[in-house]
Amino acid sequence: MTSEPTPQGDRIAKVLSRAGVASRREAERMIEAGRVKVNGQHISSPALNVQGTDKITVDGKEVSPPEPARLWLYHKPTGLVTTDNDEKGRETIYSALPEDMPRVMSVGRLDINSEGLLLLTNDGGVKRRLELPTTGWLRRYRVRINGRPTDATLDPLRRGISSEGENFQPMQITLDRQQGANAWLTVGLREGKNREIRRALAELDLSVNRLIRISYGPFQLGELKPGAVEEVRRKILRDQLGLEGEVEESAPKHPDAGKKRGPNVNRTRTAAPGKSFKHTKKPRK
Repeated sequence: MTSEPTPQGDRIAKVLSRAGVASRREAERMIEAGRVKVNGQHISSPALNVQGTDKITVDGKEVSPPEPARLWLYHKPTGLVTTDNDEKGRETIYSALPEDMPRVMSVGRLDINSEGLLLLTNDGGVKRRLELPTTGWLRRYRVRINGRPTDATLDPLRRGISSEGENFQPMQITLDRQQGANAWLTVGLREGKNREIRRALAELDLSVNRLIRISYGPFQLGELKPGAVEEVRRKILRDQLGLEGEVEESAPKHPDAGKKRGPNVNRTRTAAPGKSFKHTKKPRK
């Protein structure tokens, strides 16, 4: 009995994800909804391998070949939601990004009242890899709370705490300083559950009034200004994620090449005073 040969190419959903059209799961839903054609024919199942010579369209628009995987650091300001479309009409991060950026997806989320480091990528595979719980990368936050806690007050967070029946893993937490009626903490965690820090501190009757993510694994917020975007050097991305062959060897040239910057980044973009960059790519359905 002979086995059938392995089909050449990659699964269609993976190709759409690599091209930045949508995540694999969203791409599968697009296929099932009849929005995707390969070589002029509608497909109804994601169980299809395609090659570089195949013509793929989504909603009648041809899908460009996937770019090399890229990653950006974004300093998310407060007041923006981390979603493509907001049912309440609030401004999203995508309406504030530089207009010359390619289509990107956020790695995880920061809620509307949180600020700081948010990773953005054009590659669905990179997004999944960075979000996997098994990655175990430490996320660090600067947190301002109302109250005068002692170091002992915070011990339940170090042991692990529950909120509304949900268990949170032990957190790394230090009490940095008291500033009037507020105290500043540094909190590190390896999960990323919805509003985890706010909910855990609320169990101790401590209210968060400012939350800034300062790092995500090896990637640092550093001196990045609110609203600014910096691309991670492709060599750093390749080394950190093991993306051999998926990331171009050298980063694009930049007029400021040679000037001192943080070790993880390649270039910076931010909006002019009083004006936001507009993201011209269509949001994912």
